Amino acid sequence: MDVRRLRLLLELSRLGSMHEVAAELGLSTSAVSAQLAALAREVGTPLLEPDGRRVRLTPAGRRLADHAVTILAAVDAARLDLDPGADPAGTVRVGGFATAMVRSLLPVVQELASTHPAVRVLLHEYEPLEAFDLLAHDDLDLALVYDYDLSPLAPTLDLVVRPLWSAPWGVAVRVDGQGDGPIDLATLADSTWIVNSRHTADEEALRTLASLAGFTPRVEHRIDSLDLVAELVAGGAGSALLPLGRDFAGVRVREVAGQGTRLRAYAVARRGRDAWPPLRLLLDRLAHPVTDTLADTLADQVERHEPARDD
Repeated sequence: MDVRRLRLLLELSRLGSMHEVAAELGLSTSAVSAQLAALAREVGTPLLEPDGRRVRLTPAGRRLADHAVTILAAVDAARLDLDPGADPAGTVRVGGFATAMVRSLLPVVQELASTHPAVRVLLHEYEPLEAFDLLAHDDLDLALVYDYDLSPLAPTLDLVVRPLWSAPWGVAVRVDGQGDGPIDLATLADSTWIVNSRHTADEEALRTLASLAGFTPRVEHRIDSLDLVAELVAGGAGSALLPLGRDFAGVRVREVAGQGTRLRAYAVARRGRDAWPPLRLLLDRLAHPVTDTLADTLADQVERHEPARDD
C-alpha cells in the first residue's frame, strides 16, 4: 500500500474536495483522482462515492483514513528515527562483559540520562561469542567484547569494530612466600590450569604462552567468575590468567617473564547500523569518555565476569 496515496486519502477526508487536496499539495486534480483510484484497486474496495458535484469517502474509505492517521505517523516516526541528522532518540540494546560495562558504558549512560534523555540503553551481560551471535541475529545493537593480543578477534566484514582500552594480564599463583617479580611460566609446567567456561580467548592466550615456555598446559577447571577462579588458585587447585594490579585474597598475580599478554576491549556494531543516531552517539561517547575518574572507580568494583549469583 503506497503511503503517498494514504496521505492523499487522509487529506481528502480533512479537506473534503479533490480540488482543495490538489491545491494543498501542489498537484493536479486529475493526478489526485488517479492516485486515489489506484489506492482503491490496491485495497480491493471502493473508497469514494459521488456527492453531488463532489465526492465523499465511503464507509471503507473512512475506516482506511482512520488507519492512515496511525500508519503515516509511524512512517514519519521511522523516518525521523533513521535520519542521520535527527536528534538521537530510541532504545539501544547493549550486550557485553561486565568490566567494559562498568568501566566504559555506565559513565556514558549516566551522562546521556542528563544530556539525551530520549536515548534509552538496555544492558545485558554476555561473553563475546554470545554477544557476536546476538548481534548477527539483530538481538543486540552494540556488543562490548574482548580478546587478547595473543588470541585476536577475527571480525567479519559486516561488523564495525572500535577499540576501547587494554589492560595487562598475568599469572595468578598462591601467596606462599614466592616473589613479586616476573615469573618464568616454565616453572608452572606441572601445574593444573583454570580457564574461562564461556569464551576461548584466555585459553588460547594461555596455550600460546605455555608453548613459548615449552609445555602444554593441563586444563582441569573452566570457571566464569574471576572471584571463583581466585578462590581455586588460593586453595591450590591450579594457576590461571588474571588481571595484573588486581587484589585477590590469598593470590598473587605476577607478570609473565618475557612474553606476556594484554586483554583488549572493543565496541562492535553491524556495519551500516552505526549511523543510527542513538547508536552513533553511544559509540562516540565510548570512544571519547568524559568521566574517566568515575569509570576507573567503578571498574575497580567488578570483575571481567560477574561473580555467580546465589539467587
